[in-house]
Amino acid sequence: MMTMDSDTILRGRGVSKQFRGLRALSDIEFDIPRGSICGLIGPNGAGKSTLFNLITGYYPLTSGTIEFNGARIDGLATTRISRIGIGRAFQIAKPFPDMTVYENVRVGALFGREGQRDVKEVVEQAMNLMGLSHLAQRKASSLTVGSLRKLEVARAVATRPELLLADEPCAGLNGTETAEMIECLRRVRDQGTTVWLVEHDMRAVMSISERVFVIDAGTKIAEGAPDVIVNDPRVIAAYLGAEPVA
Repeated sequence: MMTMDSDTILRGRGVSKQFRGLRALSDIEFDIPRGSICGLIGPNGAGKSTLFNLITGYYPLTSGTIEFNGARIDGLATTRISRIGIGRAFQIAKPFPDMTVYENVRVGALFGREGQRDVKEVVEQAMNLMGLSHLAQRKASSLTVGSLRKLEVARAVATRPELLLADEPCAGLNGTETAEMIECLRRVRDQGTTVWLVEHDMRAVMSISERVFVIDAGTKIAEGAPDVIVNDPRVIAAYLGAEPVA
């Protein structure tokens, strides 16, 4: 059985996923430090969203183990994983279009992590963290792309997670909106939630992450501080399609 120190909130060992004849992930290992912001990067089709789907129970593992707060979670239902404290903001925002921002975030607050909570207070805090308080009574269908992205994260934050998995929160955003999202995620971390994000905007992920994991073709090829990752020949080769220099 794995042992897990108190500074690690999420751990994976030998995490693998096979879809019939396709090996989507092979022996991925990770340790996510509690209270950190980490990045997960890789070319399109590398397996990033698949890994998040394994962690949150949308796919069963083919082999390997995942621990959260020292307990095995692989094999648990998605609802159970949410109730123990893992939140997920999806790559494609799908709010209830005819509901207001407040009502959408309230849906998250009504579910999520176990324990007593003041739903109104949770909703207001989540909207405030994501800079949406002034849009509380606007229908989701009227929001800009930037505000929809914030709403997707706000709903996940309202589940009161200890760990937030954010799948491409900056997708489709301009430079100003991306900077705002990065600041919002910092606020989420600063109020006590560990954040692990998938992101294609390299400048964004490197500016916010304390540790970056890189996967390519289903295999982890690098892990480390941002300044190390950007100079890693294996990472450069994965993104540029060139052979690494020996």
